[in-house]
Amino acid sequence: MLDMQAHLEKLRCDAEECMLISRLATDPQKKELFTRLAKHLTALASEVERVITVKLTGEET
Repeated sequence: MLDMQAHLEKLRCDAEECMLISRLATDPQKKELFTRLAKHLTALASEVERVITVKLTGEET
């Protein structure tokens, strides 16, 4: 379970970094790319968080 928590934190951190890069990017293509990456990583983090919750509670959400 601790490894899943570590992966969750890494995904969240990476998503934040991508969003920061997106905000700082001057090239429109890079801005869009990093925005999409941030959204994807955020979605992955949400899914990992859901799985952790299911494992802890035994209930599907």
